[in-house]
Amino acid sequence: MKKRIINWVMSILYIAIAFFILPNSVLADKESEQTASGGFTYKVIYPDNQHKEVSYFDLRMKPAQKQTAIIQMSNSSEKEITVDISLNGTKTNSNGVLENGPSSLEKDSSLKYDFAEIVKGQESVVIPPQQTIDYQLEITMPETTFDGVISGGIYMIQRDQASEKQAGMIKNKYAYLVGMLLTETDKKIKPDLELNKVYADLKNYRNTIVIDFSNTQPAYLDNMAVDVQIMGQKSDEVLYETKQTKMRMAPNSKINFPVSMNGEKMVPGDYRAHILVSAKTGEKWEWEQNFIITDEEADKFNQEDVSLLQENRINWQLIVMIIVGVLVVILIIFVIVRIINKKKNKKKRKTTGRKKS
Repeated sequence: MKKRIINWVMSILYIAIAFFILPNSVLADKESEQTASGGFTYKVIYPDNQHKEVSYFDLRMKPAQKQTAIIQMSNSSEKEITVDISLNGTKTNSNGVLENGPSSLEKDSSLKYDFAEIVKGQESVVIPPQQTIDYQLEITMPETTFDGVISGGIYMIQRDQASEKQAGMIKNKYAYLVGMLLTETDKKIKPDLELNKVYADLKNYRNTIVIDFSNTQPAYLDNMAVDVQIMGQKSDEVLYETKQTKMRMAPNSKINFPVSMNGEKMVPGDYRAHILVSAKTGEKWEWEQNFIITDEEADKFNQEDVSLLQENRINWQLIVMIIVGVLVVILIIFVIVRIINKKKNKKKRKTTGRKKS
């Protein structure tokens, strides 16, 4: 237990150090032209097949079409700069927020046309001082016609940005994100959700039940609300409940929706999840799913849950205090007994001395 607490404390220290030392990234995807610290500027060059006047690429394409899209990148500084670029398909994080930048989120099995496979570009470019270059995005559409949308983002960050302190604060590093949508038809595709699984896990070092479900269609789901109750498999008593609104899901993406166990110890057994997902447009999906928390899972997650570790630490402190208290009482009793015995012995010696004289 003591070793686990020490490891947990060290992990928190590492996270705190990283938080205060490593600068943050700032994303900008609402302007067609942006200027970053260090002289890096970019501008989206809209082609003729731009679907509408928006700040990101929204291109109407044809089957098997090949096209080069351009982002102009400029360096207004007196030094050469390097810009790192990554191309990412849109995913959905556990909070129901769309992620167009680099992430560790898994692709959904329903994803047929991956943005990162259709759109290609250099991973980094060097821009000379006071120069502008055309960064080329090579788009190659699938051979067959498809309905719906292919969605992704172009993430750009200047390499080796200085992390300067300003008024006691660490200056941010700047990263920029340009979205891209690719469509071929105007046919409206409705999102459709499928439940994958329900399982026990740890989120932010706290015991959690995860509801894993997917949007299997190439369409966005907006204004999504999720309502989950966790019960015993043969009981209607709600043990844990979570409601969340104003969420979104990306096309052909999955979400690992968390239900917090509120700092409680994970208990192995048979459970049941009731899940209701709804959209503002009226669509509803409702599932009832049994799942099991094994002894091994409960032991593992309970040992890593920081809420439980804090409780255990308090218990250890209480135990130490009790032990110290008992020792103090024993010591006091010992001292009192010694004093009494000394007085008795002294009195006895005086009495014996009088008899001899």
